[in-house]
Amino acid sequence: MAAVGFCGDWFILTCDKKLVAVHIKQSREAFVFDCSTAEKKPKNTQDSNSDGCASEETGSDRVLAFTVSPSGKLLALTDDTKRLVLFHREPSWKCISIRWVARRCTSLVFSQAEDELLVADKSGDVYSFSVEEPQREGELKMGHLSMLLAVTMSPDNRYIITADRDEKIRVSHLRSPYNIQSFCLGHQQFVSALLVPSAQSHCLLSGSGDGTVKLWEYESGRRLQSWDLRELEDTPSSDPDKEKTPTVSRITCSPDGRHIAVQCERVSSVQFFYLQRGSEDRLVPHSRLSLSHCPLDMTFDPEGRLWVLMDSDDAPLQVYTHTNGSWQCEAVSPEPKTVTEALRPHWETLEGESHTHTHTHTHTHTPTPPQPLICASYRSHPRPTASL
Repeated sequence: MAAVGFCGDWFILTCDKKLVAVHIKQSREAFVFDCSTAEKKPKNTQDSNSDGCASEETGSDRVLAFTVSPSGKLLALTDDTKRLVLFHREPSWKCISIRWVARRCTSLVFSQAEDELLVADKSGDVYSFSVEEPQREGELKMGHLSMLLAVTMSPDNRYIITADRDEKIRVSHLRSPYNIQSFCLGHQQFVSALLVPSAQSHCLLSGSGDGTVKLWEYESGRRLQSWDLRELEDTPSSDPDKEKTPTVSRITCSPDGRHIAVQCERVSSVQFFYLQRGSEDRLVPHSRLSLSHCPLDMTFDPEGRLWVLMDSDDAPLQVYTHTNGSWQCEAVSPEPKTVTEALRPHWETLEGESHTHTHTHTHTHTPTPPQPLICASYRSHPRPTASL
């Protein structure tokens, strides 16, 4: 379950049981946290909410998800042994606390004020963990009837937005989660990715196993737009496997909110959109970045460059910059090479898992069926009309 992100100028990689942080601007020692050597849950601690299967002691310690706070100063991860680990990166990396969740988690997110960490689990519950009191146990905030695959929050801290395997997106009031503001309904398969873009905080982007990306005005639950990603392909595929409906695995946006990038499982490309403001917000396809390998994960850095982690022994990390209207690979950039060398001692683990697991992100990210994992040339494409 390889996943990447940025915490300030630190590039973050999680693979198998490890979290690795590498500074891209300065020559600083990499920070490594290994869940297999982390604090164990006391055996005399009762687990009244066990999964009914493996206990904490028999968990694999594999990292399931991580998230970074809005300021980039905090990071949290959760693993298969039900740890919830909180880190602070300034002035140096420090593990603030290790707490325990009731069930294995699927997604987590910090509040905008960074005083609260929301954790969604496979039973459909959302728990709130205090950041200011890092030893305090979590409190149950809300429940669902099916597994949660994604959770996020509105930037004004008013709403919790959750997505589950039953195709629904629920918008609930943070301070009184039993009070449901709206539902965003329209996906035909499980909802696998959520994003509130930084430039349009009243909008929500969602991706699904139905192969679509949808734009919502989430407070009212009104759908503004829907794009079928198969209609944006340059040429129809003759490969029967590639004709299957793609599952959206990641939606991310640049720090300035100008660029939206969408990644799908088993698809060796990244689809870019613009989010246009006007009398009504519109999601406009911009370009498709063709890759030689399927991406494992991707993230924007603070400068707006896109970092793509791929299943490639030779060049697992590639960086792309938006230049003259297109996304181009920074072939001579020293940063991906520096980061790759710092990660290489941990790369064997990543290579082994890349053929048996798909990734789970931030933002976080979603358990899905196993997939083959596979920089790049830029290609523009025709822009079919979106369905409303």
